[in-house]
Amino acid sequence: MPSARKHRFPPMLEFFLALAMTATLSCLSAQVVAEDEPAPAAEAESRNSEFADFEEKGARLQERAARLNVDLEEVRQLTVQLPQVPDPDREAVMVRRDERAFRLLRDISELAGDVAELPQGHPLREKMKERLQTDLSSTGEALFSHARELDERIARFSDRANTLGGAERLAVEAYVYTLKQLRINALGAAADLLESRRVLQLPSDELEAALRENLYLRAETLVGRLQYSQSALDELKVQLDEHPKEADLLSAARKLNAMHVEDLERLNVVSELMARVGMDNALYKAELLQQGQEISVRDFEPDVLRALVQEEWVLFRDSAREHAPDLLFNLVLILLVLFVTRILARLVRRLVTHVCERSSADMSTLLKDVLASVSGGTVTLIGIFVALSMAGFALGPMLAGLGVAGFIVGFALQDTLGNFAAGSMILLYRPYDVDDFVEVAGASGLVKKMSLVSTTITTFDNQTLVVPNSKIWGDVIKNVTAQDIRRVDLEFRISYADDIEKAERLLREVVSEHPATLEEPAPLIKVHSLGESSVNVIVRPWVKTAEYWAAYWDITREVKLRFDREGLHVPYPRRDYHVWDGGGSTS
Repeated sequence: MPSARKHRFPPMLEFFLALAMTATLSCLSAQVVAEDEPAPAAEAESRNSEFADFEEKGARLQERAARLNVDLEEVRQLTVQLPQVPDPDREAVMVRRDERAFRLLRDISELAGDVAELPQGHPLREKMKERLQTDLSSTGEALFSHARELDERIARFSDRANTLGGAERLAVEAYVYTLKQLRINALGAAADLLESRRVLQLPSDELEAALRENLYLRAETLVGRLQYSQSALDELKVQLDEHPKEADLLSAARKLNAMHVEDLERLNVVSELMARVGMDNALYKAELLQQGQEISVRDFEPDVLRALVQEEWVLFRDSAREHAPDLLFNLVLILLVLFVTRILARLVRRLVTHVCERSSADMSTLLKDVLASVSGGTVTLIGIFVALSMAGFALGPMLAGLGVAGFIVGFALQDTLGNFAAGSMILLYRPYDVDDFVEVAGASGLVKKMSLVSTTITTFDNQTLVVPNSKIWGDVIKNVTAQDIRRVDLEFRISYADDIEKAERLLREVVSEHPATLEEPAPLIKVHSLGESSVNVIVRPWVKTAEYWAAYWDITREVKLRFDREGLHVPYPRRDYHVWDGGGSTS
């Protein structure tokens, strides 16, 4: 295997030989009692009492150390026999060896943590510390050397993948992915080794410094790759919008997206390793959040949020400095467009209102208002769209969003839309207009204002009623002032003893003398019915609608005055009561 540095043994062989030395733990721990000099009886009894609770745990640790001894020996044999493996299978054996080695190192780290729980002075604890301090002192350097070898292998196979195609290229790319994962595992194994030395209180400054350096370099490399792939994906997205069916663009986008996801996963692992060794990873957590990584509760630490805010502020500040003149010009232009749009909307509204009022067509007030509002609103909407387009917003998705929002709002405002539909029907059929006297939905009065949603009515005692159009259109509409002329229905009573012809003549004179009554249609004056105590005469003259109540009140007053002067009487209701006595007579 090629290496970046010269070693007496290949780096991984040296690494596994160093690991194999821990296999002596089981033997050493078993020989501790035999090697120690006999102690006095009292001292031995005290020691046995002190370590009595840890005998069972020590036995389990010895069993684990023995199993690790077997696994380490198998990994060492793989390393020794590797040159004898044929070339097509050598890389597969190397990957298998590396995976087992990193798993073993993690198991050794867990074993060291369990050994650290033993009391000070325990033989197994002391022997573990001795082996980690001496025999495994070069393991860290071997791990970093192996990581550099993995870099060379990744570069070599990546170049090879670029020359292949089809299934062969996919296989090589999958192998490169495995090698990259092993490179991250090597850093994780170094972190495990560092934790092992820490729990046993062994010197670890050199190992920690080397691990920090490698983690920092790997994190910065991954961030750079993420930013590059994100920029490339943004550019590909622009090209795909123009050529959505271009096969090469789609293939490149899929490949870049896969690389982006892989780098995100590895940056997340490296960030966690940095946290394990006590490094500040807030900047990289913020980068993960920016790149769309899943958010967890730990991501809301103050340092992470502070780094994220600071980075966003720097980006905003730099962008503002670079694009400030263009932004300022666009802002002034947008404000100017909105200002001109507002003026044009007012002019169009006034123009439409003027045309409607001057038009010979008979249009309702509601129709005039609707036409003016729609024309002004259309101009305003066009101006807003122009301003948004100048600001760089895509109008297509915006219009689609407005359509979806309109559907949702329409579903939520069914009653309001019902009023709107009823208002449209009133606008179309015009059953009444402003200043008409109407009786609708149990309300009566003068129509003061109309809209597509409601009608405002003012009663004769000056109350304001706002009636929804849906209630008006769904009920009987009585428009009292819809016609130009109205008939005034009056009825007068005279006594049975009065002269009917004289009464008719007087009534005809009163009606004809009133200036509001019309000659055509001619007024109707007839004896209508014979009541219990009076003769009832109807008087029905025709007047203009606006003069209805004036004629009604004037004619009623004048008839009473003329009847009094001419001796005609308006009788009171009268009842005759007959009482029978016992002899059959009445009184």
